[in-house]
Parts: sequence; C-alpha cells; structure tokens
Amino acid sequence: MSPRVPLTMVVHGPEPFDCGDVRTLLSAMGQVRTLVAGVMGRTAAEESGLPVECCSVPPSMVLNDAGGQVFLLNHGKTPISGRAFGEIIAGRIRCGGLVHVECAAERVYLWNDGDVDLARRLSAVFGYKVERVTARRSEGGTRRAVQGCLPGEPVCVNGTVIGEATSEMVVLEEHDGRVVPVAGLSPKPHGLEKLHRHAPLSLADAWCKSGTIRRGQATATADGNRCPEDGRVALIDHCGHHFYDLITPETCGVLTIGDDTTAVVGHIALHLGIPVLGITDGDLDGVIGETFPAGSVVLRVTEGRDDDLGLELAETIPPYQVTWQTWVSEAIVAVEDRTEVALDLRSEC
Repeated sequence: MSPRVPLTMVVHGPEPFDCGDVRTLLSAMGQVRTLVAGVMGRTAAEESGLPVECCSVPPSMVLNDAGGQVFLLNHGKTPISGRAFGEIIAGRIRCGGLVHVECAAERVYLWNDGDVDLARRLSAVFGYKVERVTARRSEGGTRRAVQGCLPGEPVCVNGTVIGEATSEMVVLEEHDGRVVPVAGLSPKPHGLEKLHRHAPLSLADAWCKSGTIRRGQATATADGNRCPEDGRVALIDHCGHHFYDLITPETCGVLTIGDDTTAVVGHIALHLGIPVLGITDGDLDGVIGETFPAGSVVLRVTEGRDDDLGLELAETIPPYQVTWQTWVSEAIVAVEDRTEVALDLRSEC
C-alpha cells in the first residue's frame, strides 16, 4: 500500500540489513526514504546495495529532524534489548510519539500515542502484533542502565570495552565526566582508562551497548579490494565508531591502535578496500569477528603497550600523500624489535 504522505524509515544497526528486514519492507511498501544511523548500520547498508541515506548522528536526532510520517526499524540482540532501545529513543523524541518496528520481538511498538494508522500498515507488512507502550521523557541524569545483557559478553561505552556483563542489566554512573560501574559489570580497568583518556563524557548521551557490534559477516562489494596505492594515512586510536568521520576520498590506508579498534576498522574497511596497519597487544574482547582488506598488516606488541607504540608510529604519519605499501614497510622496520607480525595480507594486493 502506498503512503498518502512521504514515509521515512530510520534504521538502526546492521541487523535489519543482515536479516533482510529492510529489503522485506521496501519490497512491500515501495518508495520509502531510508535513513541509516550508526557506524555498523552504515557498513551493512553499503554492503547491501539498497538505496539509503547515511547519517552520522544518533537515531533520536534523525527522527526529530525527519518530516512527514516516520518510524524506527530495529532488530535487537534480544526482544528485551530491542524494546529497551526503543524506549530510550522514544524518551528522546521532542514531540509526539514513535512507531517502532522491533523485529527481535516481532512487535510494532506504539510509543506514547504514536501514529496508529502507520503502525497498522507496518503490522500488515511484517505480520507483527501492535503493542501500545509508554516511555518517560528523557531528562538526562547521571545513571544509565544497559538492559538485555548476556552474562560474559563485553560491555561498550562509545565503542570502548569497559568490562564484562555479569547479569542481564548493567548499571553505570557518571562522576565528574567519568564512568563508574555500579552493578552487573566485571570492570576492565584498562578499558575505563582508555575511555577517559581524551575527555570527560556525558553518560546520558553516550553510546552504550553489550555484546558484539555486528553478528553478520563483512563482505566486499563489487568495487572493493581496490588497494589504493597513493594517498593520506588516517589515524584511528581506540575510536573505531568514528571511522566514517575520519576517512576521506584521499585515504589510502589506516593506522589503528588497539585490538578491538583494529578488528572493527578492518571489518568496516573491507567493503571499501582500504587497508589497515593495526597495532595490538593481544587484549581482544571479541566485539566483532576479525576480517581485513587486502594490503593489511596487524602487528602484535611484544614489548610495552599497543597504546604507546601506536602513538609513536602515529607521529611518523606525514601530512602529505604517501605510497601505502612503502609507508607500511618502513613502519614495520621501525618497530620490528618490539613487535611480531600477526597478519600480513600485502601479497593479496
């Protein structure tokens, strides 16, 4: 059925693409403007080849700014986490309610008296039950609960692993711009140190997540694996979630610092064909599977920490274009007495 007014779908995360939810809706409803929020969501969207627009702001901001009829499509890790996510977003909507299709729960949630007609149309597409629910308006605060956790899985704040969940709910507090675990978390001190290294943060606005950041496998698009030879080297230091903000058309490769950061960037960069030089120390938390583009090299530090050695190499990145293979070879020689090669894909270029 064609909408009477322009219809906009805001998609969060990679699962709606990986599981086919987006394709199902577009096939049934035809012309729908599709906005994608989130780094991994953008990666999965670009891999899918579907017509989408990518946003670098949180889904609540996208929803607040979108005109006409708009709804949220999500596929949470569990029904509980998916519903909790929708409640957070609904609490941040400035006016009106929210229609939230939650594929993990097989529900169309009608938050705070959202658009009933739209909810029914979406219910017909997916065969999901419509459920009316209420979310309290977000008022910020210094305490944050991460729901739907599985004991033993990593817990991330702004892309940095700060510990391991010990219960289904992790409770965090913000003290003077620093995150303090309250309950449900076995903290990782070095992770908290990395999180606080750059600047104070607002826990109310932070991206908090448990488990892997993408369950699907990375894939290279038809024009991937391009192995650019000349260009600028980008630096990503423990902030893989800022990948798209730091990469430009001139980027020929990326220096990454940190085990999980290296894994995340390698995963994202695969479909773009941008190689990675990763500096790691074996402290991998498993937030995503390890997949890398051709031309990539991963070094494991044998003396010192990946933080220190990575920043040392970062200082050698010139403010002009280089040949990636040459720069990587020179970087490896410069630190070969303190590292070992864990992965070398240069021969695949």
